Amino acid sequence: MTRVMRAAARLKILSYTLLALLALPAAGRNAAADDVGRNPPRYDSSRIVSIGGSVTEILYALGAEQKIVAVDTTSLYPPAALKEKPNVGYMRQLSPEGVLGLAPTLVLAIEGAGPKEAVDVLARANVAFVTVPDTFTADGIVDKINLVAGAVDAARRGECLAGVVRADAAALQTLRRQIRKPVNVAFLLSLANGRPMMSGRGTAADGIIAMAGARNAFEFDGYKVVESEAIIAAKPDAVLVMERGQHALTAETVFAQPGLAMTPAAENKALISMDGAYLLGFGPRTARAARDLAARLYPDFKGSDLPSERGAANAACEQ
Repeated sequence: MTRVMRAAARLKILSYTLLALLALPAAGRNAAADDVGRNPPRYDSSRIVSIGGSVTEILYALGAEQKIVAVDTTSLYPPAALKEKPNVGYMRQLSPEGVLGLAPTLVLAIEGAGPKEAVDVLARANVAFVTVPDTFTADGIVDKINLVAGAVDAARRGECLAGVVRADAAALQTLRRQIRKPVNVAFLLSLANGRPMMSGRGTAADGIIAMAGARNAFEFDGYKVVESEAIIAAKPDAVLVMERGQHALTAETVFAQPGLAMTPAAENKALISMDGAYLLGFGPRTARAARDLAARLYPDFKGSDLPSERGAANAACEQ
């Protein structure tokens, strides 16, 4: 790192620190899932900054969209969110000035938002800051809904939405009983210069693969570049990727790569591409995404729908 770059980094950290000192920490509160219980804290939710795609999706499903004053770039569903609301940038590259400049009364941020210096400033500022845990299971989605609903004083509608998600998850579990032999699935995050970045345990991809009744081909934690020998040894039956518009990964491109070319997935050209926010969002629609993935993985999979006819995100839950 050059002297200029080091100086710039120190200046940025200093600005964050000064911003935190100028804020009124006594009025700010940093909350997480443990705050939700018999006596959840009460917040002024009249001006919400929503950080995290699933957080925004839940807020819209709760009917709280009119309270949202800004979202982040991962808030892709519903599409109206990014069209109608100001954008504070990518959830991992937040600017405290950009968020606080919108005069929010409540910041709802998905776990993993950053950078840490920016989150520390926001958590100490004169605004309620709530961290929303991101657990990649059906129960984790319900917990997320309950936390968000409690924070925005929409408990009754939250109960309804959580009930729809539970029903979808239960129906999906029933459908999974049809599966006799789990398919071995490799999630390919990216393919830069022929170096496959794959998903291991503890990721959203791992969670959705499990919900679809399949098995993750890799057992390491997180995401990492995997060499050809390890890919061949993993023997994935299918490769799962996110849709990327004009930059979409095709079967021809994926299975032309060393390692991937020598897998059962390549032999059957078994590449599955799905919308990233739908597939990995772990919001109200996730059980349906898992059902759709299962239908692609198992040709004989029977069950065209889940109980919530229009999907949990559009459920008619009256307050």
